[in-house]
Amino acid sequence: MYAIIKTGGKQYRVQQGDVIEVELLKNEEGQVEFKEVLFFNDGSSVKIGVPVVENCLVKGELMGEIKGPKVIAFKYKRRKNYRRKVGHRQRYSRVKITEISGAS
Repeated sequence: MYAIIKTGGKQYRVQQGDVIEVELLKNEEGQVEFKEVLFFNDGSSVKIGVPVVENCLVKGELMGEIKGPKVIAFKYKRRKNYRRKVGHRQRYSRVKITEISGAS
């Protein structure tokens, strides 16, 4: 059984027990619910959402916050002694998928 969910402008294929890294969520700790389920497959039947699957819910447990890899932005102008270096690390929420309840 798996589902495709949408969160933070991105789509993720999830199964029960998966650990995914999504855009930063507002919750501090505890349970999260993903209501935008775009596709649901329970092994015998397939449900495709238009745009979302009705009565389908994916629940997860928020495990914490992590930082992604450092990205360097470097600007310069040749022969003008102009150089600017800026680093950035995006923050993500780590979520463990605990339950996928499909439409009956």
